[in-house]
Amino acid sequence: MNEQRGRGPQSDMRAAMPMGRGGIRPGMPVQKPKDFRGTLRRLLAYFQPHAWRMFAVLMMSILSTVFSILSPDVMKRATNDLVAGLAHGASHHHTGVNFADIERVLLELGILYVLSAFFSYIQQYVMAGVAQKTVYSLRKEVYDKLERLPLRFFDSRPTGEILSRFVNDFDNIGNTLQQTLTQLITSVVTFIGVIVMMLTISPWMTLIVFLTLPLSFYVTKTIASRSQHFFVGQQRSLGQLNGHIEEMYTGHQIVKAYGMEEKAMEEFVEYNEKLYESGWKAQFVSGLIFPLMNFIGNLGYVLVSVIGGFLVTRGTINIGDIQAFIMYARQFTQPITQLSSISNIIQSTVASAERIFELLDEQEEIPEAEHPIELERPRGDVDIVDVDFRYDPERPLIEGMNISVKAGQTIAIVGPTGAGKTTLVNLLMRFYEVDDGHISIDGVDITKLRRGHLRSLFGMVLQDTWLFHGTIYENIAYGRTNATEQEVIAAAKAARADHFIRTLPDGYHTVLNEEASNISQGQKQLLTIARAILANPSILILDEATSSVDTRTEVLIQEAMARLMEGRTSFVIAHRLSTIRNADLILVMNHGTVIEQGTHQQLLAKNGFYADLYNSQFANPSGAAM
Repeated sequence: MNEQRGRGPQSDMRAAMPMGRGGIRPGMPVQKPKDFRGTLRRLLAYFQPHAWRMFAVLMMSILSTVFSILSPDVMKRATNDLVAGLAHGASHHHTGVNFADIERVLLELGILYVLSAFFSYIQQYVMAGVAQKTVYSLRKEVYDKLERLPLRFFDSRPTGEILSRFVNDFDNIGNTLQQTLTQLITSVVTFIGVIVMMLTISPWMTLIVFLTLPLSFYVTKTIASRSQHFFVGQQRSLGQLNGHIEEMYTGHQIVKAYGMEEKAMEEFVEYNEKLYESGWKAQFVSGLIFPLMNFIGNLGYVLVSVIGGFLVTRGTINIGDIQAFIMYARQFTQPITQLSSISNIIQSTVASAERIFELLDEQEEIPEAEHPIELERPRGDVDIVDVDFRYDPERPLIEGMNISVKAGQTIAIVGPTGAGKTTLVNLLMRFYEVDDGHISIDGVDITKLRRGHLRSLFGMVLQDTWLFHGTIYENIAYGRTNATEQEVIAAAKAARADHFIRTLPDGYHTVLNEEASNISQGQKQLLTIARAILANPSILILDEATSSVDTRTEVLIQEAMARLMEGRTSFVIAHRLSTIRNADLILVMNHGTVIEQGTHQQLLAKNGFYADLYNSQFANPSGAAM
């Protein structure tokens, strides 16, 4: 349920964790890709149009890091000059410090810091543009792909999963491209540069620093493996808690109506305690990494100071060299920690990219006809000839269906749940493709029409209304955006919606909220009927939509539907059989097959499946027909 809002437990967990160095949280559970190399190569291919910018980012990163690395080496000269001057002054009883040399060194140091900051700014500026353009093109490609995917894809996947790929995965990729790549380059250059500078100062002290690395790696690996387990538990507990809260919030009226507040609170406390336990352990254990790393680093500094002091007494190196070396040693541990954390971030990012590429690799709809036909004056004749269809290759749903509908006829489709009523509608509009046989409109096979043109021939009024966040006027005009204001109002009047619209504070400019909950269910239906009337389709698909409204509103909806159906071919998915007595043809479906067809009176006279359905709805307790 959380993913339907574009946020899952993992995203909430990220917000709750303390940040480590470089914006990375140690010990986080990492989602690993199935094919790291292949996905990484495919992701890097999106950088090809920005090759020169990426080269500029690389050069700016190198220059910024090099100038930063050179700073301690320049600073040691100032320290050595100061120490030498003081020593000379002490022996000759006057100040021997050459402040001009020190000022010159400090000026060089300032220039290095300014240049490092300048190149770092340029690097971030260029990389931000590259990252956003790359994500923009990838997001556009995914959106275009979603437009080309068949309805089968959306029916077989939860909406939350698709939203998660389109929102969370893109955020993950965007953040990594903009921050982690430049950090990766900087860390590698810093690591190499610092080693070179330490070796130039003292190979022996460099060896001491290297001896602390195995201990650092061991501590990091041990703590990370332990915290990983706790973070997984925290993620699971957070998901359970979020699911419980969302479930109780959406159903709070039912909870109160049945007096289950106390039980709901007990469950909340239980989930909250589990989250507290796992979260406390995860944060505590992962928080041990940096104190222990600092402790190991301080041990190295002590050893460096002892060895350095010994070398100074022997005249091998100067005090300024020790100062510079300690600064380099501090810089040396930072990229190691960053690189170990970056590797987890990159794995997670490649996993996100893999999920997006899986979406891009999904099988698309059958290509449009090379030379599509355009129906200039559609009449609405529909012929379904020997149509077979199945969702599951092993289980046929529709077999050998034959239906002939003349323009202007009203065709009612009835049957139990799962009989294939909605499937037939999806086949008519090519949301699904038939496995065998063909469907034609006005004698033209629908596969020879463009999908957009085919679907423009249909108007739909479904039981589940769909209205978007916007004004009532915009919602009615959705089916024909070039309609005039007079045409929109005329459609509303024909749908019996004009009166209630004008009673609203802002009339046609009343803004519907995201769920259109500021108007009633019946009013929603009237607006969708007005939308269909304005679109002026040749063929209608009506899913009876009066089951959840009051009697007066039902009469208005029935009148509006009757007005809408005048002169149009109409397919009515009927749930209440009393509404289809006047249909020109009633198709009785069961298990994907039309088992009976005829008028209402003809089917009752057969005393078959339809008669049983009808009598089950209109029989009194004694069994007599009403």
